[in-house]
Amino acid sequence: MQHRVGHALMRHYDYLELLPLCEARRTGGPMHDTTAGQFTGAIPDHYDRTLGPVIFADYAADIARRAVASSPARVLETAAGTGIVTRHLRDLLPVESKLTATDLNEAMLDIARAKFGPKEQVAFTAADATELPFSDGTFDVVVCQYGVMFFSEKPRSYREVRRVLTRNGRYVFNVWDSHAHNAFGRLAHETAALHYPEDSPPFFQVPFGYRDIDAIKESLTDAGFADIKASVVRVNKQVADPALFARGLVYGTPMIDQIRSRGGANPERLIEALTDAFIHELDLRERPLQMQAIVFEAA
Repeated sequence: MQHRVGHALMRHYDYLELLPLCEARRTGGPMHDTTAGQFTGAIPDHYDRTLGPVIFADYAADIARRAVASSPARVLETAAGTGIVTRHLRDLLPVESKLTATDLNEAMLDIARAKFGPKEQVAFTAADATELPFSDGTFDVVVCQYGVMFFSEKPRSYREVRRVLTRNGRYVFNVWDSHAHNAFGRLAHETAALHYPEDSPPFFQVPFGYRDIDAIKESLTDAGFADIKASVVRVNKQVADPALFARGLVYGTPMIDQIRSRGGANPERLIEALTDAFIHELDLRERPLQMQAIVFEAA
């Protein structure tokens, strides 16, 4: 294992892979990227404005730097969302490099497209990360920020990435570490459980449930990857407005749909309680938010 951050400490974790919780599972519909498919409606706008600057921007800069280190000519980003990583990639890549950004949700990509000028070389395509619409050996690097956790068929997604990479291509992706290292996710889950004790919204279990380093490395090896490195990356981030951050965690994720599907739901009460937890338990008015992720790089 490789340490890419000076104070990062590599750890082994108990393996917990939570399958996406979605309507398709209940109805027998398609199962590709279905939890990610719930990022629709007004969610993408809240996601980009309120969550992006707090929990995604710094990690986007980190993963983009890693991705461009090999000077790739053709780059693919899966689960690109609202283009937070895409923007960093385009800024760092040589102007002649070609960048393709994909996501299952057109609503997310619509926001991403607005971040780029007509002359910038970025192609946007709605695509399922477990069934990529590209020929074998098309890309030098594939990048994915906080998407793998939501894929219903993770081994298949790894095989697809391996297929579309060139012979010497690289895959760079990150996942959140556990609730123990990301208190904002734990508090979002626990606060929702307190408000809905008989039918707790499960969303915030999923993003933090896929983090076992050895298990992920084994899956990558099975898919045909080698020279696999894992790095723990910690970020401390000042949160200017804890209430806005709490609102983003509710309205900027599928949590809002899970709440609305429960009788007598009141999202505003949950936001107030979560804001209170951020202020009194995490002291976010005085202290930075502590976050931790695991970055994988495979050849």
